[in-house]
Amino acid sequence: MLKNIKELTPKELGDVLSDWNEPRFRADQIFSWIYKNGVLDFNRMSNLSPSLRKRLKEGFSILDLELIKKLESSDGTQKLILRTEDKNIIEVAVIPTDQRVTGCISSQAGCAWACSFCASGIGGLKRNLASAEILEEILYIKENSVDNRLTHLVFMGTGEPMDNYDNVMKAIRIINSPETLNIGARRITISTCGIIPGIKRLSGEGLQVELSVSLHSPDDLVRSQLMPVNKKYPLKNLILACKEYIQKTNRQVTFEYCLVEGINSGLPEAQKLVTMLLGLNCKVNLIPFNPAGENNFAPPGKIKVLLFRDYLIKHGLNVTLRKERGRDIDAACGQLRLRTQNERSENKNNA
Repeated sequence: MLKNIKELTPKELGDVLSDWNEPRFRADQIFSWIYKNGVLDFNRMSNLSPSLRKRLKEGFSILDLELIKKLESSDGTQKLILRTEDKNIIEVAVIPTDQRVTGCISSQAGCAWACSFCASGIGGLKRNLASAEILEEILYIKENSVDNRLTHLVFMGTGEPMDNYDNVMKAIRIINSPETLNIGARRITISTCGIIPGIKRLSGEGLQVELSVSLHSPDDLVRSQLMPVNKKYPLKNLILACKEYIQKTNRQVTFEYCLVEGINSGLPEAQKLVTMLLGLNCKVNLIPFNPAGENNFAPPGKIKVLLFRDYLIKHGLNVTLRKERGRDIDAACGQLRLRTQNERSENKNNA
């Protein structure tokens, strides 16, 4: 199997070309074709010599993923289902607004943590995605966005980024490079369910990426029921790790909080959340539950959501309320991927 050229940084590709007695600036030309112009065929890179194009084709691949399904919501959100060479299914989302286009990308095929409100973990973890596959997700996002526009990236698709740390960080450094996508680090968000070793490693990277932590309850017992990761990394230790991250990086942490009726959306939970987070350089992003996974959860009513939000704001927390996007195309994490897998299984059984 040929090595995917997107596994290389600009410097690494320059080293390869230097070994081939080619000038190092050819690396910038090649990456400009791939990342800026969306050209995924060495033969079409017209400012390269025929001999170099031939050698690149013999030594490297560019594409590892296949687009097998694309859906577009009435609000403009798109969901793309991609298939890897070994037949795993992953998903990405394209989320446009007037000011920005955000790409939501996956870091793994499947997920090991099985959060009860998320469809990504149903079926377990298949494998980590290579950095080249992560970068290829982004190329698909650019290709399917208006004017190939992409301003922000969030690692909030399928999988736990901190469990695929090295590949995620390599992809981010390439994404951030002026020779490739040149997306600023502050426009890239890594979301974690609370993997403390990963949070500590990230604090030492010297990159100004955004950190988002899935919290979803201020109570250890409830959070353990919602998120099995809490049994390994309980709230006390997680909040301490976030405090240390803030102190070391001087950066704000976003806490994601999915509001579920009868579980975590009442006044007692709001009070505990204020006690836990007040004084931290943080933001709470409230997300009304989008039905997913194998559960009977439901979102609170609109008034209850607003009361929860207003209580947090009144008592000193920085709060945002996420606008629902893409419900009509199963745009919550893992939903469309799961439906596609089920359809494939049914087709095989009926064949």
